[in-house]
Amino acid sequence: MRPSRLRCAEARIAGGERPASHRLSTVSHLIQPLAFLPAASTLVNGSPCGSHRMAITCARFLRFLRSIFVPTATTVAFSCLLTFFFVLYQPTRGPGDLQRLGWQAWDVISSQEPLGVDTATNPSTHPSGGEVDHSVDWWNVTKPAGSSVDTASLPLDVWAPLLPHDTGLSEIAVVRCMFDMRLTDMCSPSSTKQDDAIKGKWVRVAPDLNRQSGMWHLHLYYRRTRRLDIPLITDLQLLPASSSPSSDPSAWTKSPLSIRDGVVRAEPLFLWYKTGKTLQEMTTEERQELITEVDVLFGDGEPWFGFEKLEPATTEAQQGRRENVWVTYRRGVKAPPRAPPLHFSHDGRLKIMQVADLHFAVSSGTCRDPEQPCLPLQNGGAYNMTMSLLGRVLDAEKPDLVVFTGDQLNGQGTTWDHKSVLAKFAHEVIARRIPWAAVFGNHDDEDAQTTGWRKDQVKLMQGLPYSLVEAGPVDVHGVGNYVLKAYSADASKTQLLTLYFLDSGSYSKGFIDWFGFFTPTEYDWIHQDQIDWFLQESASINAIERPFTPDGAKDFGDVWGRQSADQHTPATRKLAKPNALMFFHIPLPESYGTADADPKTGRLLDVGEHDLEEKGSAKHNDGFFEKGLLHAAESEHRGAGFIPEVKVVGNGHCHVTENCRRVKGVWLCFGGGGSYEGYGRVGFDRRFRIYDISDYGETIRTYKRLESDEVLDEMILAGRGAPLPYTG
Repeated sequence: MRPSRLRCAEARIAGGERPASHRLSTVSHLIQPLAFLPAASTLVNGSPCGSHRMAITCARFLRFLRSIFVPTATTVAFSCLLTFFFVLYQPTRGPGDLQRLGWQAWDVISSQEPLGVDTATNPSTHPSGGEVDHSVDWWNVTKPAGSSVDTASLPLDVWAPLLPHDTGLSEIAVVRCMFDMRLTDMCSPSSTKQDDAIKGKWVRVAPDLNRQSGMWHLHLYYRRTRRLDIPLITDLQLLPASSSPSSDPSAWTKSPLSIRDGVVRAEPLFLWYKTGKTLQEMTTEERQELITEVDVLFGDGEPWFGFEKLEPATTEAQQGRRENVWVTYRRGVKAPPRAPPLHFSHDGRLKIMQVADLHFAVSSGTCRDPEQPCLPLQNGGAYNMTMSLLGRVLDAEKPDLVVFTGDQLNGQGTTWDHKSVLAKFAHEVIARRIPWAAVFGNHDDEDAQTTGWRKDQVKLMQGLPYSLVEAGPVDVHGVGNYVLKAYSADASKTQLLTLYFLDSGSYSKGFIDWFGFFTPTEYDWIHQDQIDWFLQESASINAIERPFTPDGAKDFGDVWGRQSADQHTPATRKLAKPNALMFFHIPLPESYGTADADPKTGRLLDVGEHDLEEKGSAKHNDGFFEKGLLHAAESEHRGAGFIPEVKVVGNGHCHVTENCRRVKGVWLCFGGGGSYEGYGRVGFDRRFRIYDISDYGETIRTYKRLESDEVLDEMILAGRGAPLPYTG
């Protein structure tokens, strides 16, 4: 060893540093777990005394690697273990299949179907393909739902009464507040994090019980929990201050605040709720009787589907000042039944009934322009009279589809709670299990509290039984631009009729009223993007061989031999799109244009009343009649001549206008007013328009059924017996 290096070593030993041999042995001991680094190990063991700084640096680096290697390896191993037990490992049914850990202690999950949800629902609007059981009608074949709702994923702290919650409630409270709770939730009941985790967070039922009267705002709150060890609410009662539940009083809890608190000269009324067993102790039948949702209904109409009224009314009606207010509740989950796919009968018929301009309000309403005295308000007023008339016509006509052509809601400050009105407008149709569709009118969102109300209204309509309503594409003007198709009853499921639905809007904003300070005075119209959408949809319709002949080769029996004697099969055949009808609310300017003349008689093709009121069309127009209706032909073959695909347009909006006028080959028809709550005219009966389609979609016949039960202005618009086509 050179003298300089010897002195270096001696100096370090004298300074307390261990000899290099000791250091190297220590380093070798530290790096044994890291034998996968041979280069570093060789470098340390083979380094001379002069390389001691490099050895120390390497040792520190390897020590650092070991410090991160152990926790990283532990984390990876633990993650693999968790993945195996909770993802890959599938045990037999037991507690692990019934419970899982969530934000609120134990969340219930199950491999069974959600409680109360029917697992055999009708198929969607479009018929499904695949093998067909010809022993039954294809549209009546039920099948399990494509995907069941995972109720464990539904939010527990959001009030959304249409969600199919099968989760029970643990606690209910009545809360008053000096501030409008729509702005901010400042008065929710007190709680702790522990109570939130065990009983659930407080959820506010949005409608204000004192909306029409009262010195302050009043709301219901409830807690919802998935815990298995918390007693859940099984019953509700409203009782005066001097009363209490007669049975099992220990199971009942009373809300300290009257549900009429703040209403002047109103007798106090208290909410009692009964808690029963825990979820773990309940049978399947008992779980289906749990109170799973609470809502508020204004007026005396029907509660929302699946809900029941809690007697008595929390606020009693006073004529001209306020309406009855009801607490409603739901037991279990009641999924609304779906409408079957639209289809013709075996003998080739389909009947559509148009219901125009109901103008329903929260109240029972008063009759306008009646020929006969209206019912008093305590007997249901104009609403009950209208529903009675509608039910009578439905029973007489037995339609396959009902189309509401706008202004289901009256607006004008009378429909301040839209949900309460929507719950009742289609009640007679739903009660008869008739599929129905709807478009919007100018009054339907006049009283909207928020923007985007039409989208919300579509969601509500879709939550009603037998609804076929669709929102349509979001990038097209309006809400409710959609298409329905009607199919043949035989196994071929051939499309025989197309139904177009468009949103004609409400009001357009001029220069002086776009700030919102002035009431719009002009009606909206069908815009260019809607025209483009219609042409695109029309182009996607496949041509069929017309007139259609049922495919009897695939069916059993002699069902096709029992066709009605009046069914007609012309000798000439053509390849063309099926006939189409279209519905929207506000009429086109062409509805008041010059009518076609009948080539045979020379008489104008204009039948019905149309001079009893002013024109109801919009002042502006993007040319839907010329660029849309007259552009979409039923056949692309030039030799076939131009015949429009849409044979009939059905409008509402004008209550005492109910004529059908053919303009350039297209029939433009009004439905006429069918409600006592909408304006009318003395001597003008309320009425509904019927479209009776036969010959497998070839023949379209229409007429009106009046409140006097008279059938008026029967005429054939297309097919056998109709006026000759327009030739220009």
